[in-house]
Amino acid sequence: MTTRGFVSRLLLLTAGVFLAGGCANYRLGTGVTPAFRTLYVEPVANRTLVPQAQAAVTTRLREFFVRDGRTQLAPAPEGADATLVVVINEYRRDIAAVREGDTGLARKFNVTLGVTCTLRDNRTGRPIFENRPVNAVREVFTDSGQQQAEYQTLPLLAEALANRIVHATLDTW
Repeated sequence: MTTRGFVSRLLLLTAGVFLAGGCANYRLGTGVTPAFRTLYVEPVANRTLVPQAQAAVTTRLREFFVRDGRTQLAPAPEGADATLVVVINEYRRDIAAVREGDTGLARKFNVTLGVTCTLRDNRTGRPIFENRPVNAVREVFTDSGQQQAEYQTLPLLAEALANRIVHATLDTW
């Protein structure tokens, strides 16, 4: 074996050792442990005129917390380390594109569903965060009718919103 071949094999072996060592402590997920183990999620309050938004957001929110697995949902606030209060306070549609034949009519809207979240530590009675705004935006195409399109988009908005609320609650603040 030549000196050149020996040196290149030694360099490859050294690089392999460093790469394997760097990946040894890698873990999937955020790696953040929340300050509480159990969480009570109050039913979402709705201060908008969007029908059934409350049920859609509450259901998706609970599903996402269960799926995340970093905390357990409690059936009552008395048995929980923390309580999450979510209030839907915004539903807005902004024109994103107009019809080609009539620029006075919208073809696409950006629909925004906004909430404020408050997370309280039940052990101390202090808020972890208060009135934190979280929102989700989806596009709605009105080709098949605006009302039907918005109705079909509500579950997608609720899902996106629930995902953001879970991250705002469990990830590093």
